[in-house]
Amino acid sequence: MRVEVDIGRQTLAVFGDDGACIRRYAVSTAANGAGEEIGSYRTPRGRHRIRARIGAGAPSGAVFRARRATGEVWTTAFAAAHPGRDWVLTRILWLCGEEPGRNRGGRVDSMRRYIYIHGTGDDQPMGTPRSHGCVRMRNRDIIELFELVPVGTQVEIVE
Repeated sequence: MRVEVDIGRQTLAVFGDDGACIRRYAVSTAANGAGEEIGSYRTPRGRHRIRARIGAGAPSGAVFRARRATGEVWTTAFAAAHPGRDWVLTRILWLCGEEPGRNRGGRVDSMRRYIYIHGTGDDQPMGTPRSHGCVRMRNRDIIELFELVPVGTQVEIVE
């Protein structure tokens, strides 16, 4: 199984071992576009692997900070009371770059940049670049994806 994130199309596709696409989701990647540099708030390109799966069993909308559930659950009212937060919700698939000098090591390390595939608020549009570098998904979609992909799954991010 492998995953492909297409920045240009704002989609995430899951391919089975036979190469057939078994799921396709609308996503939201970085508002600043593609790029690998720490502090760029861009979505890194290239080969990655899922390094960790975080949030198994958490409710849809569970709020995470620093990869830990806060005990809060996102609602539109809760979001309105906390404006400006970059919501990491429901599940986290933490990515690790596989290409030294491109997305692994030094100032381009995707894992040290905390690049995730994660859920976001239901009020956030999909198919439009709006994130700070991560790949955002609808909460129902990240739950489904989380159940499909184990740690070690290849994730290719293309422009």
